[in-house]
Amino acid sequence: MAVASERIGTPAPSRRRSKGLSERRLAQLMVSPSIALIAVVAAWPILYAIWLSLNQYSVRVAGLSRWVGLDNYSTALSSSDWWSALAHTIIYTVISVIFETLIGLGMALAMHRAFRGQSLLRTVVLVPWAVLTVVTAVMWRTIFVSPYGIVNAITGSHTVWLGQSPQALIVIIIADTWKTAPFMALLLLAGLQVIPGDVYEAARVDGATAWQRFVRITLPLLKPALLVALIFRTLDALRMFDLSYVLTGGTVGTSTLSTVAQQTFAENRIYGLGSAEAILAFIIVMVVSFLYIRFVGGNIRGLTEE
Repeated sequence: MAVASERIGTPAPSRRRSKGLSERRLAQLMVSPSIALIAVVAAWPILYAIWLSLNQYSVRVAGLSRWVGLDNYSTALSSSDWWSALAHTIIYTVISVIFETLIGLGMALAMHRAFRGQSLLRTVVLVPWAVLTVVTAVMWRTIFVSPYGIVNAITGSHTVWLGQSPQALIVIIIADTWKTAPFMALLLLAGLQVIPGDVYEAARVDGATAWQRFVRITLPLLKPALLVALIFRTLDALRMFDLSYVLTGGTVGTSTLSTVAQQTFAENRIYGLGSAEAILAFIIVMVVSFLYIRFVGGNIRGLTEE
């Protein structure tokens, strides 16, 4: 009878670990190397950058610094170059994210359909995302370089695309959209694949058109994946550096928060002010992240639970 009761479902007494470690303690020990690595790789550089931003650091005399408090931040915020970079970053982020989302959604819908050659299409679409950003920038610089670029040769114009504003910013947005739209398509495709096919079949039986199925079924059920893709892409666009640096060097109306900080570091060798500009960019990204998590994250959880 005792054996039968155990088979029916009576839980066996939990065994104590040989070393007397609880599961909580064991979990802490197992994740401690990862936490230590994150502290060294991420936390320490951030703390050091904050310390530099509060000091007037001298490169000529190693280790010489003078505490200036928030003077570097006030200098950065009073600079017209920094505010111009912020405006360029916002314009670039908004336009590029909108285009990448729309194009990525179209790619995802095309790749989600069942047809011959579907695997080949998915591979081809994802190729731009696999290309290094610097290589992408060099390629698009070759396409738009004046006066012998491919675009000018086809159109017969002599537009200086990378030497004047707003043409240079338009080229950067085009290059970024070409590279990153496949990333959005990949995330949205994952969201499309979890939508049950029975829902579409029921809608067809009820006489719903393709547009009605897209608006009333696809978009509502795709919202969690769409919002996650927007979060990732927006935060990535706010810290854009490589395309602007390679294509224009951050000139002619293409400066961003990252290029301004890099120029202060590398060209002017002003570490305190450069650190303050980098921390300001970090704060902006953190604020946007908080707003997304605060106002969008709850919607993601609610939509997922539904």
